[in-house]
Amino acid sequence: MKKYLLLAAICATWMVALPPALATAETISWSEAANEIGNHVTVEGVVSQVSHDDPSGVTFINMGGRYPDHQFTGVIFSDAAAEFPDVFDLEGRTVQISGKIKLYKGKPEIILRERSQIVAP
Repeated sequence: MKKYLLLAAICATWMVALPPALATAETISWSEAANEIGNHVTVEGVVSQVSHDDPSGVTFINMGGRYPDHQFTGVIFSDAAAEFPDVFDLEGRTVQISGKIKLYKGKPEIILRERSQIVAP
């Protein structure tokens, strides 16, 4: 019995420790992202704009319009930029961005840290 309890505890710990990008997430449209704040999901849509802020080194993947009229953003901070060398090729393509949705200045966003968080099917 102790073996089964130990095995169950190890499995439960492993499943909780999975990065959001590797966990199974519900796929939603960018237009639904504002309703999923705090949840781990996959947001799917056409990239309206990819932009880079030189002073901060932050790259923005906007859906649902161009800045400032966008409705959802995938955010890549400078320390993770090397993970996304082809990010500007995504403009106009349908992509899936996975992670935890946060609200920033009234708009939903997902912070991208790993290449596995974005897929262009």
